[in-house]
This record gives sequence, C-alpha cells and structure tokens, in this order.
Amino acid sequence: MTTAIYTHPDCLRHQMGDWHPESPARLQAISDQLMRAQINDLLEHRQAPLVAMADLERNHSRNAIAIVRDNVPAVGADDYPIDGDTSLNAYSWLAAQRAAGAAVAATDAVIDGEIDNAFCSVRPPGHHARPSEPMGFCMFNNVAVAAKHALEVRGLQRIAIVDFDVHHGNGTEEAFAAEPRALMVSFFQHPFYPYTPPQPYTANRVNVPVPAHSKGDVVRQLVAEHWLPALHAFQPQMIFISAGFDAHREDDIGGMGLVEADYVWLTEQVMAVARLYAKGRIVSCLEGGYNLSALGRSVVAHVKALAEL
Repeated sequence: MTTAIYTHPDCLRHQMGDWHPESPARLQAISDQLMRAQINDLLEHRQAPLVAMADLERNHSRNAIAIVRDNVPAVGADDYPIDGDTSLNAYSWLAAQRAAGAAVAATDAVIDGEIDNAFCSVRPPGHHARPSEPMGFCMFNNVAVAAKHALEVRGLQRIAIVDFDVHHGNGTEEAFAAEPRALMVSFFQHPFYPYTPPQPYTANRVNVPVPAHSKGDVVRQLVAEHWLPALHAFQPQMIFISAGFDAHREDDIGGMGLVEADYVWLTEQVMAVARLYAKGRIVSCLEGGYNLSALGRSVVAHVKALAEL
C-alpha cells in the first residue's frame, strides 16, 4: 500500500491561545510519534496546497467563507472570536485553506491512482463547520469539501463518510442531509457537544449516539450492527474518514473508553469495505484528539493500518 501524509507548516501557525486544546502541539505530537514508530520513511509525504475557492463554495456559503477570510487580525493584534471556543489569529485563513486543500489534493491523488490512501494531518479540524458558519474549533468542513469535489468534479456517484470522533459531526450531517449520493455513518457521545438531537436513521444517515463511558466493545458492536450493513448496501466508490481520536480513554475532553486497538479495528473494517467497492480508495482527515500522547499513538495505529504495516 502507498499511504501519503498531507500536511503543511501553515497548519502550525493557527493558534487560539496557549490554553486552547486545539493547538499546534497536536500536529507536532503526531509527527513525533510517526518518527518514534519508525514508519515515517515508509510513507509518502506531501505538502497541502491552498484550496480552490470553487471547492470551498461547493460546500460553504460565501458568507461562511467571508467570516474567516475577512476577520483575520493583523500580526500581533488580538484574536478575533467566532464563538466561545473558536477564534482567528493572523494565520488562521491560511491554515484553513491548507486543511481543506489537503483533503481535496488527497482525493485527486487517490482517484488518479497516485497513492492508495491518505491521512491529512491538518488543522483546524472540520466536521463541526456548517455550510453557513464556522463553529466548534472548525473553520471549513475539510471532509465535506473533499467529498463534494469527488462527486461534482471527479464524477463519483456514491461516497461514504465515516466519522469516529467523540463529538457529533453536525456540519457534515447538515451538508449531506439531502444528498442521496452520500452516506454518513458515525458514533458520538450523547448528550455532548454540539448538543444536536439525534436524527432517525435513513438510507444515507446512520449516526449512532452512545452514552459516556462506552468502550471499544460497544463501538465494535454498533459498527457490526449498524455501520457495516449500511456501507455494504450503499457500495461506496470512495470513503472519507473524519478521524477524531478524542474518544480515547485518556482524552479528558470526551468521556469514552477507546484504545489504539479499537482504532486499528475501525480502520480495518473501513478498509475491507473500500477494497470491495471503492478500489481501496480512502482519504482520512484529522478531527479531534487532545491528549497529545494518546493522539500521537492513535494516529500511528490508524496510519499503520491504512498502510498495512
């Protein structure tokens, strides 16, 4: 397997305060753990380009884009608050363009057969970003932008989005609620941020709420009973992963109990579906994960599974 890692130094320059858990140290922890695991040289490293405005506009309103672009403060000025836990510094617009650009570039590279799959080690994350506004640490919805590029530009007819972040990917759900060419499957701790009420399962939405303190056995059962039948029935031509690692038992932001072996198992299940219907095509994008040690170890486990190392 050829697995690529997409990232860019601009993603380190976006900061929301020394106190903020969504920090540049997250990407540094991932890089450190990839080197410590001695798999760095077995991966293809690619720099994230800037996203095309047409790709952003396919998922986000012009006003949503302007909220980020037009409110970036000058270097040295105070951050601009978007909501209670999301703000812009002088480099946030660049970082957000790189994060979405990585997802789109990885999509093209996978479809073109340059690589088998990809992990986008980028920030800000994306799955809370609504079509109409940024929110919840997120500027633009990286996975949604890339998935719509796959449908509208690259001509795929069916894509699936797998979200295993501890939080509900409300922005992604909203973006594809009326899109029959997209299936979203997820689990999320409930009740928990962003406090959106769970929706009934449909042909293109299988988002499963779980209580706090749920461990890997619960998640594996719901994947087997809910996700996999839906994925097999849908037969996606490409799979996107919103890869949040804040359901790890060491992550204090969430309250679940997953460990690295669970992320390996989840990745392997997705890969098995991708091999059957999607020529193995997967693009995974970093979402949450705020305990730096657990994040780095979990990403290594996820990437090793993607690369079959």
